Amino acid sequence: MSKRFLNITAAILILLVSINSGCARKKEETKVPAEKIVNVKAQPAGKMAMRPFIEATGSLNPDEEVTLGIEADGQLKEVAVDEGSTVSEGMVIARIDDTDYALEVKRAEAALRQTRASLENARAEFDRKKSLYDEQLVTRQQFDDVSTRLTLAEAEIERAEVAVSIAKQKLSKTVIHSPLAGVVKAKKVSAGDYVRNGAQLVTIIRNNPLKLVFSVTEKESGWLKIAQDAAFRVDTFPEKEFHATVSIIHPNLDEKTRTLQVEATVANAGGALKPGLFASVTLYTGAEKSAVTAPVTALLYEGEQVRIFVADGNMARERRVKVGKKIGEAMEIAEGLSAGEMVVTAGQQSLSDGAKINVAR
Repeated sequence: MSKRFLNITAAILILLVSINSGCARKKEETKVPAEKIVNVKAQPAGKMAMRPFIEATGSLNPDEEVTLGIEADGQLKEVAVDEGSTVSEGMVIARIDDTDYALEVKRAEAALRQTRASLENARAEFDRKKSLYDEQLVTRQQFDDVSTRLTLAEAEIERAEVAVSIAKQKLSKTVIHSPLAGVVKAKKVSAGDYVRNGAQLVTIIRNNPLKLVFSVTEKESGWLKIAQDAAFRVDTFPEKEFHATVSIIHPNLDEKTRTLQVEATVANAGGALKPGLFASVTLYTGAEKSAVTAPVTALLYEGEQVRIFVADGNMARERRVKVGKKIGEAMEIAEGLSAGEMVVTAGQQSLSDGAKINVAR
């Protein structure tokens, strides 16, 4: 009797332990972990007026650059300019000793006068012989001889006139004039030097207007048009923006760099800008439009895709966006975002779509 009682008691104890153990496991299984809340910062997406543009780098070049050559041999009597001198179109730049050239002109003119006198004599003789020939008082041979002498005298006149023209042209080459208004970039010779035909004298540049020369990528070349506006800055005047107008679009891309060269005209009446300056260029390719912007710190890049998170109440929503141009510390959002939406700018690296957030105030 006592043994049976002990067996029943043991069975009851085992049953109670099993029930308690099952209840404990059930409570553990139904326990829900605490939901994570991420602290973030956010600000509304902006909206601003902007013009579509292309950014490039370039340099300023003179509108024209010419190197004056000497076209006569001789000693330089005068060089009227130095590096940096301002010159006007037609201004005398240098003079070569013209003594020999002036004497050559006089000799040629004297020869021309002598030839003209010979021509007058030949004409007078021709007229006499013609009258006699008409009266059959001279032979045909005699008349042909005087006719030939007249023809030769007329040819000598032409030769002498050409000689005078050549002598005068050589004399004119002893005075060198500037073909354009500008500034002397380089001076190659000095007064007293003996120079020969073909020697370089000075290099003159025209710096008003200037040419802004830059290149754009193959992808961007389709946006180019003549007369488009361009703005640029130079390190010499970092706070000042200058303007130019596209004047030349080169017809072919560079085969090595796959870029297209562009030239724009820059007014430079005051001469503040100098050829050779490096320029940061913004070329405007269209009319002004309204654009949605977001802080650059809000963007998350994954390869070619760009994501942002938008605060929707206390929940984060992931957006795939298409970006445009960078404007200062903001980025144009071409697709995927509306102005005024709260964009997460800090803490977004820890977010996923639908995550709970606490937006810092």
